Amino acid sequence: MTKIEIRTVDVVQYIKPLREGGSLPAIVQADDDFLYVLKFRGAGQGKKALIAEFIGGELARAMGLKVPELVFMNLDDSFSKTEPDEEIQDLLKFSVGLNLGLHFLSSAITYDPLVSIADPFSASKVVLLDSMITNIDRTAKNTNLLNWSRELWLIDHGASLYFHHNWDNWKSHLTRTFPSIKDHVLLEKASQLEEAKEAIKNSINKAVIEEIVSNLPDDWLTDETSSMTPDERRFAYIEFLVAKLENIDSLSKEAADAR
Repeated sequence: MTKIEIRTVDVVQYIKPLREGGSLPAIVQADDDFLYVLKFRGAGQGKKALIAEFIGGELARAMGLKVPELVFMNLDDSFSKTEPDEEIQDLLKFSVGLNLGLHFLSSAITYDPLVSIADPFSASKVVLLDSMITNIDRTAKNTNLLNWSRELWLIDHGASLYFHHNWDNWKSHLTRTFPSIKDHVLLEKASQLEEAKEAIKNSINKAVIEEIVSNLPDDWLTDETSSMTPDERRFAYIEFLVAKLENIDSLSKEAADAR
């Protein structure tokens, strides 16, 4: 199993907000001179959205899907002091510390289900990934997919893993399927679900899941909504994802029936 190496960079320039996203992500430059889309810990769903983004992205990558590089991004308190927009000023102020960035894909085109490229095998893997991570946000209205260099790229998994918004009953989600898959933007093109299922079984196991989850910063795994420790939350994420992997036959059948 390949060890995941997540780089940490510092934000050196706030360039512009991306106002099509409800959480106001922004294009920023880091001290490695690359541009990133910065997802803020101070935005609506806070650190839980960053966790979902990270787990969803790295799980997709482990499945062989295309995802921009994810990096941890340090944001200091100097940016809020020079920002004239009050809404962005508050967002920057509440996001001091460790955030998450996705490598910016210059000239990428938002996926359009009518004209864009998505081969059946990749589409099938994306459908099963989103069933596993309960991603309700990959619909025709909001695809969270890009075409870049004539390939399909996945972005924005922050609405996934919604079980973690109520830790009191997280175990009740372990055996559930994902009926919302019927609205998935790639479902029509997902004609190789059986092949994709076998490929996922060959690429993802408990050790891969543990490696991904182990990279979550302790700082993201604490908040006032629960007294669970960071390690207890890591255990819960691992248990949830392992349960979904073990249930992938049912998830695949559900998706096939929805088609």
